[in-house]
Amino acid sequence: MNRVVRNEAQLRGINERFYNQLWADSQLITAERFNTWPLVAELSLTCSRRLEVAPGLRPRLPLENTCFVDMSLPAVTRSRKRGANAVQGLISALPFADGQFDLVCAFDIVEHVEDGDGALAELSRVAAPGAAFLLAVPLYESRWTPFDDLVGHHRRYEPAQLGEQLGDHGFAIERSAAYGMQPKSSWLLDLGMWFLEHRRQRALWWYNHVFMPMSTRFQKPLTLVPGLGETAGVDEVLLVCRKKSES
Repeated sequence: MNRVVRNEAQLRGINERFYNQLWADSQLITAERFNTWPLVAELSLTCSRRLEVAPGLRPRLPLENTCFVDMSLPAVTRSRKRGANAVQGLISALPFADGQFDLVCAFDIVEHVEDGDGALAELSRVAAPGAAFLLAVPLYESRWTPFDDLVGHHRRYEPAQLGEQLGDHGFAIERSAAYGMQPKSSWLLDLGMWFLEHRRQRALWWYNHVFMPMSTRFQKPLTLVPGLGETAGVDEVLLVCRKKSES
């Protein structure tokens, strides 16, 4: 379907409204609850300088010894109350020095900004040579739905171009897995959309108190494969990348 094209200011406004409302009535769910934890625990053994961008209240990296950046003040405030080192900021201007981190995590964020290349450039800038980089993005413009418009997506990524784009910013894909929690049922998605548009507060309450706890409990383990695996029928992909060492 045709998507709504928005500029950076419009995207930021949509994302601020949607996610500030979402996180205002949410509790932080720690990284151990997600199916990404075995992967994160493995990487954390050798990566002590860690950054996660735009985690909201669903961080995939451990709170201890991780820096967090999020545009949502409610998310930052609640994360700090749990002891997280969290600051308010944007992916387009990360408040860190070049090469500061050996593990960088960006789940469900680069598709929300108009300048996707600029976002990847910033993530690459703060990653040290040899750093691990975890990226999760939605796939295929042909799979665009009204939900993408609602939550402030600017794009979906084409798998054939994704590896090349990451390579342009110094990242090589090492492993990948199908990822994401969007319901496969179009009926459930349409129902959720209706409630988000017409009964926003009630919909967010059900998401935070019922659907999110159920989703984390019944997640399937990640199945990681070398490189960028088969993506036919995959709505979202998790990529385990490596920042190329400087010559």
